[in-house]
Amino acid sequence: MTTTRKKPVAEIAAEMGVGLLMPHLTCRNCAKAIDFYKSAFGAEEMMRLPGPDGRLMHASVRINGAVVMLNDEYPEMGGASPLALGGSPVTLHLMVDDVDAVVAKAVKAGAVITMEVADQFWGDRYGVVKDPFGHLWSVATPVWPPKSPDEMEAARDAAMQQMSGEM
Repeated sequence: MTTTRKKPVAEIAAEMGVGLLMPHLTCRNCAKAIDFYKSAFGAEEMMRLPGPDGRLMHASVRINGAVVMLNDEYPEMGGASPLALGGSPVTLHLMVDDVDAVVAKAVKAGAVITMEVADQFWGDRYGVVKDPFGHLWSVATPVWPPKSPDEMEAARDAAMQQMSGEM
């Protein structure tokens, strides 16, 4: 395939309203995942492209201004979801104004808390949920102003000392 575009890719992406790096999630029942992301995170659906068998070959939503691409599982083409794989090593990080409210909304929509929301040593109020499709979402409200590197290192050391004393 010969490329004939005359514009830089960053300009094309800006015109399309997308970023240059976008997560792409494979979901078991992508249509239900889109509904969950709408309910849990206020996602705005951008598009769906169903295949001949009805599975979604491609879809996209916008969450907090970022585009997330999605598709259904296609095991015959190597496309497996975290549910098929027994989990995922990837976490999507979502910064919000009110982490407690967003996590509560996600749980109400069907997510499971894997790390309770709490103030963290690095300066965020932070928690983690697993959505019904096996994807992990860390949700944070940053504390402002941020800690200096020295303050963060001291807070880290105190947190590690406390954790080692609890074990």
